[in-house]
Amino acid sequence: TLLCLPALLLASCSVGPNFVLPDLALPTKWKNGKTASVSDLPMPGEWWRLYGSSDLNRLVDQAMSSNQDLRGALARVETARALIGVQAADWFPQLSFKDGMNYERLSATSFGANLPPGIALPSIQRRRFQNLFEFGWELDLWGRVRRGVEGAKASEAAAAETLAAQRLSLASEVARLYFLAHSMDKQIGVVNETLEWRQEAMKLQESRFKGGLANEMDVSRAKTELELARNDLASLERQRGNAENALAVLCGQLPSTFKLSRNAALPSPPRVPGGLPSTLLQRRPDIRAAEQKMREANAQIGVAKASFFPAFKIGGTGGLESIGTVDFYDAKSRTLTIGPSMTLPIFQGGRLKANLAASKARYEESLAAYRQSILTAIKEVEDSMLDSQGYARQSAALNDAIKAAQETQRLAELRYQKGLASYFEVVDANRTVLNAKLLAAQIDGQRLVASVAMLKALGGGWK
Repeated sequence: TLLCLPALLLASCSVGPNFVLPDLALPTKWKNGKTASVSDLPMPGEWWRLYGSSDLNRLVDQAMSSNQDLRGALARVETARALIGVQAADWFPQLSFKDGMNYERLSATSFGANLPPGIALPSIQRRRFQNLFEFGWELDLWGRVRRGVEGAKASEAAAAETLAAQRLSLASEVARLYFLAHSMDKQIGVVNETLEWRQEAMKLQESRFKGGLANEMDVSRAKTELELARNDLASLERQRGNAENALAVLCGQLPSTFKLSRNAALPSPPRVPGGLPSTLLQRRPDIRAAEQKMREANAQIGVAKASFFPAFKIGGTGGLESIGTVDFYDAKSRTLTIGPSMTLPIFQGGRLKANLAASKARYEESLAAYRQSILTAIKEVEDSMLDSQGYARQSAALNDAIKAAQETQRLAELRYQKGLASYFEVVDANRTVLNAKLLAAQIDGQRLVASVAMLKALGGGWK
């Protein structure tokens, strides 16, 4: 046996397919890459620092260190790493120690039936003492253990990539909520300015009504517009509070004690490093995680195929064993059993074939998930580039619209003062200014959110 072992180990192989990354027909350029705000610069690791906000940097750092979902993902990586050792342990001989003391009573009827006539029945009660070492070693001739370790390593790599993807998503969500909250701050400022104007307009209409220069309808209309502005303010404060509470949870803080500074200036969207579609395979951690899951599923096919072949083992026991404690530690109590064994599956009721078919199906599932992750990634990049382009156009149009609406309001007030127009024209013009300014503040926030989405879609922070 000892002479055959080296030959057997050298001749061992790994059954099952070796992993090959599937060929993918990726586009050579982005459909919206020329019109989006992208550059040829390399993607920075801490991409959120492109916005130049110390508050945002601090919040992302806090989330990275205190987010509970991220800690759970890190624990899953450690679990997968430990399971590699569990699989690799099958490569080595297994040795254990058994210390036992058993009481036995034999059946007098069955034991005595085997004795010749006239032979007295010996004692049928006894105590058995054992001090044994048990040894076992399975020779990995077909690569069952090797494929198992390969799958465990792929599982650990997939968990690590999933952790990286979760970090990317976490930083993106913190940035999104940060810009969303400060966009609402800007909208709240617009509404507060409108409130001041409408409060003055309300006082003016009440004074004119008392002086007989305005009718009751003008007063009612002024009060209606004032209360509608207060409603807008309450709605924005509520939404802003919800964003602040969500940000607190992401940062691992209690919402009741977490405070986000108000009225921070919104930065301009940065020029995002674009790269090429093929770089997504290296940048996007979710794609890399899908690839590792595919590697794991491929290795499991080899494990399933190895179960069709005979399993060769070397095993044995050795130590001391005796009936009773007398002379237990004498040399004559020594016992030894050692030798090779082979187990060959002959009939398993279709279990092995079904297990192999299931392994192949799981690989096909992982392959489809891998391809889908690439399609989703390309869609997200194209969407974010399209959004960035669209929001930039909207912002320019709204700035012109605000100027025109403010001029319309000035002319409406002038015509009203001269008695050439009703108060309704003034109210309508003011409402148009308010809506345009609110929409412009929303678009400013959405432009930043779109740039965050582009950085995330391109796999920001992948280094």
